[in-house]
Amino acid sequence: MAAQHNTHGHDDGHHDDPLDGYHATVKGYVVGFLLSAILTIIPFWLVMAKVLPPEATKLVILVFAAVQIVVQMVYFLHLDGKMEGGWTLLSTIFTVIFVAIILAGSIWVMYHMNTNMMPTHDMRAMP
Repeated sequence: MAAQHNTHGHDDGHHDDPLDGYHATVKGYVVGFLLSAILTIIPFWLVMAKVLPPEATKLVILVFAAVQIVVQMVYFLHLDGKMEGGWTLLSTIFTVIFVAIILAGSIWVMYHMNTNMMPTHDMRAMP
């Protein structure tokens, strides 16, 4: 006769559930939505009302965008240092750094190619 394996009511203390620390609430989603809306409305108002000079407006928009990314990661993706022993946050930081290096390098290369490779105005006038 085959032995039956009954685990009903048995708790050996091992929890392999990756969502063990995950506790999403409606309040958390509402707070995240309101913060995201505010972080979108303020830069929109700054651009439409022309409150700041264009250079300062670009910087403010960049800062608000970065803060909004963090807000969405915390409130909607639930990424923090507690989940999965901090590996989720660590991998996210690595990804952000990697993407920033790729973007900065690409922009740097394109800028220098544009500066050094494009013909100047005087060269086009020559016969």
